[in-house]
Amino acid sequence: MSILSGKNILLGISAGIAAYKTASLVRLFIKAGADIKVVLTPASKDFITPLTLSTLSKNPVHSTFVNEEDDNAVWNNHVELGLWADYFIIAPATANTLSKMANGVCDNLLLATYLSAKCPVYFAPAMDLDMYKHPSTLRSLDVLKRYGNIVIPATSGELASGLVGEGRMAEPEDIVTFMENDILNKLPLRDKKVLITAGPTYEAIDPVRFIGNHSSGKMGFEIAKAAANKGAEVYLVHGPTHQSINHSLIETIAVTSAEEMYQACHKYYNNVDIAILSAAVADYRPKEVANQKIKKENATLSIELEKTNDILASLGEIKDNQYLVGFALETNNELENAKAKLKKKNLDLIVLNSLNDKGAGFKTETNKVTFIDKTNKVTECDLKPKSEVAIDLLNEIIKQLDV
Repeated sequence: MSILSGKNILLGISAGIAAYKTASLVRLFIKAGADIKVVLTPASKDFITPLTLSTLSKNPVHSTFVNEEDDNAVWNNHVELGLWADYFIIAPATANTLSKMANGVCDNLLLATYLSAKCPVYFAPAMDLDMYKHPSTLRSLDVLKRYGNIVIPATSGELASGLVGEGRMAEPEDIVTFMENDILNKLPLRDKKVLITAGPTYEAIDPVRFIGNHSSGKMGFEIAKAAANKGAEVYLVHGPTHQSINHSLIETIAVTSAEEMYQACHKYYNNVDIAILSAAVADYRPKEVANQKIKKENATLSIELEKTNDILASLGEIKDNQYLVGFALETNNELENAKAKLKKKNLDLIVLNSLNDKGAGFKTETNKVTFIDKTNKVTECDLKPKSEVAIDLLNEIIKQLDV
């Protein structure tokens, strides 16, 4: 899955012949999993039609402040468009549009949206060779870069005039790749490796039955997604679950039992920078596993249990430079028990859940957690969707690591 997946991308198109390439650009953004909206300058409609772009983007296309063709005129709110976007890409960016951007000229919807945007702004210049090399264009490029905008360099090739040289807009595939790489390189966990566990473990009683728990794995999967979206390379070791994930930076390792999870964690642990163990691992397993299904013959059935290996404690014992995070699901004396677990298992941070909190725990879309670090600093969080809890956790780790 691309780092652009789930992101809101606003595409601004100005009036250059390279505008015809934006149909392919929209399709590539959609393929990457992004949500696309398009803003055209009025003159760019001579090169690419709003109908084509709205069909491909599955969103209305805007080019004027008011849709005059509608009986009830609707104002296209440039402020809302700018705030909606996670990323704004202007392609092609003509010499005229670059000059207006650099000088704060605001005479169309695209430029008004640009001046309102709070997100990173990319632009892909496209013009003839002499225009690209003109001192005024070079000044515009320099000013826009100093404003913090990110230029996707023009390439050399055959131009619309018939000349061959610099000024050709980067190809759509290269624009998407440039943005993906630029975003990744700026993420706080770039080049970090993270081990995450998720879900329950199932401990076999016989070929049919097992001992398990109610964990859905959703919290761990959301943590994996949040870590990958911050640039980390993630190893997600998960027990039996209906959760699924598709991300280019996440490798999933499916296991069933606590022992299988133990072995998988130790396989990856020495090579990671951060380990977050959110799985609900069984504390006990049947000492003997029946080869055949146990028949219902007696009124009672006794099964002798033995302890499973404590994965979190075992990683704490061999911890070198890893930042180790554990979870504590408690029903009483929550804070006291969590602090004891933090110290006993040599953790850097523990995430406390309480089943006494409504909306927290297993099989919910929300969670309410408390972070406790190794200095015993306690940070209580509000009830939130698990996706937001995961982001809060990663932000806390990033703050602790100062990366």
